Amino acid sequence: MFAFGAVLTLTIINACDSNVSTAPADNKAALLLENTIDDQGWNSKGYEGLLHVQSDIGMDVTYRENVSDAKKVKNTVEELKDEGIELIFGHGRFFADHFMEINENYPNIHFVSFNGDVEGDNITSVHFEGYAMGYFAGRLSSEMSETNTIGVISAQKWQPEAEGFVAGAKDSSDSIRVLNENVYGWNKEEEALHTLDDMTEKQADIIYPTGDGFHVEVINKMKEKDLQAIGYMGDQSDLGEATVLTSTVQHVERVYQKIAKQYKTGELESGNVSYGFEDEAISMGQFSPEVPENFQKQLIEEIDHYKDTGELP
Repeated sequence: MFAFGAVLTLTIINACDSNVSTAPADNKAALLLENTIDDQGWNSKGYEGLLHVQSDIGMDVTYRENVSDAKKVKNTVEELKDEGIELIFGHGRFFADHFMEINENYPNIHFVSFNGDVEGDNITSVHFEGYAMGYFAGRLSSEMSETNTIGVISAQKWQPEAEGFVAGAKDSSDSIRVLNENVYGWNKEEEALHTLDDMTEKQADIIYPTGDGFHVEVINKMKEKDLQAIGYMGDQSDLGEATVLTSTVQHVERVYQKIAKQYKTGELESGNVSYGFEDEAISMGQFSPEVPENFQKQLIEEIDHYKDTGELP
């Protein structure tokens, strides 16, 4: 069921499943997505990661979209088992609990999800060190604010980015006012924009939107208001170099590559594992010319120190 493809390109697929490669390989991997690959955000990052597994690690790969409830997860895993899949990525926290319910039934498959809490011999949950990236975003925002008021809009209560943002801002300036709100969903664009309006009415001039379903819309709205933002997930400097001070970039593709390589060499750890700046899984994006060069240099030095020691400023 694997269709040959010498050149892999990201295409919009409406079907629930699609095969990406048939190049001969010792191992086969699959990607499960709650939604589709064409969201230009988290799901697209997962698909990009899968392509790196194929091109860099040499594994056969396939993916399934719209695997959005427990029954679909179970049925899809059963199908993939019959196709000889050995490594399954569930691209998000949603899959962690569902994988925990079925992993013991599939001892020859290793299950990988993100941001969940798992345990078992053949299951891994990957965590990006969101606190640290939020921390440095907060330091920069605190330094750059002209109103002494900044804000963070998170998608989920459990996201450590928001807590890190507040801490980084406060460590930079005792007097900074930090507005911290949650919209309870990745795709709550309307709620996020209402929250943005509330924050700017309270004089927030820099906002960090930590939801891949609304971050672009928030940045564009801040641009309309002639205010500034911190990009999220990818480097959003292309949305406006005067608006986007920098971005906290999650290199999902590098993590997929690392996980697949570890699986292939028998070194993949089970349980909860973390990736951060020191693993090159997170970085700061391009700095706006609005950010003074001396502060850019200071922030880069602080991040390098954190990579070497694990100590925040």
